[in-house]
Order: sequence, then structure tokens, then C-alpha cells
Amino acid sequence: MSEQVVSKRYADALFQLGKEKLSLDKFVDEFTIVRRIFQDNEELKTFLLHPGINNVKKKQLLMEAFGGMHTDVINTLKLIVDRHRTDLIPSIIDGFLQLVNDAKGIAVATVYSVRELSNDEKLNLKMSFVKRLNKSEVHIQNVVDPSLIGGMKIRIGNTIYDGSISRKLQRIERDIVSANI
Repeated sequence: MSEQVVSKRYADALFQLGKEKLSLDKFVDEFTIVRRIFQDNEELKTFLLHPGINNVKKKQLLMEAFGGMHTDVINTLKLIVDRHRTDLIPSIIDGFLQLVNDAKGIAVATVYSVRELSNDEKLNLKMSFVKRLNKSEVHIQNVVDPSLIGGMKIRIGNTIYDGSISRKLQRIERDIVSANI
């Protein structure tokens, strides 16, 4: 079974568990912290993925690292370690967060621009995409990318809106090359 399918199954189970326990927001907060720790801490990932370290020690580390979190969060992490799916933890959490956002009508937009966007620009983008996507809310994440030359590129889910100058130049170049053939 592909890793993407497995991650989705775990994410679905987490989402259902959060709905049943009426603690989706708490799950979101805590799994976001877990995701950030996994992203930032190479030593933790190396330890948890090391085949020579037994699961008892790995689960002990999880208890120490995440002991203050909801029991279901810790038990989920321990279950994932027991099933030897530790490498999927970040993608499981990403899938879970996407399910929660979908259920709440929230879209996450990653906006690539040559400079940091002002609050007014972010607000205008947010309002524009709330209407366009028929969502209750759009969260804007701004990433500065000088290679765009100008304009911006926006990614929402699997859709990319590319209004960058670098993309326009590529189109012009392609048109010139195809016209010369």
C-alpha cells in the first residue's frame, strides 16, 4: 500500500477521533506543535527512525517529549511507532490538518512574492479568494521568492495561480521559439 494511502487512513482516523471526543481544536493545536517539532528537530527524527533502537525506548522518548499533551495525541504517536510508520508522522498530521480545514471551510494559500506582502495586500488577497473559492476563511502564508522577478504566485491545495513576471517571460519565450519553428 502506498505511503500516501496509509497517511490518509491515519489522518481520517485522527479526524474521526477528534470529532468523537469533541476536541478537534485541541488536536489541531497539539498536532501542529508535534509537526513543527518533527520538522525542526533532526535528532528526534533520527532517533525515532533508527532501526537499532527498540520501540519501548522510542515510546519513552515520546512520553518525555510530549507528556503534557492530550493522551490521545500521545497514544496516536505510540501506535504509529508500534506500526513502524514513524516516517509518515508529518504527512499524517498534514492530512489531518487538511481534513479539519476542509470541514471548517478554511483554505490555506501559500503566496510567493518578491517581497513581504503588507497587511492590506494580504487582506485584499484573502477577501478575493474567500469569494472565489466560496470558503469561510483563507489563511495566507507569505513566502518571499526573488526568482519571481515581480508579481506573485499563489498555491491553494493543488491549484496554482501564477501571475509572476518570470512565468510571463517563460510564456513569451515559448511563443517566440514555437513561432520560429
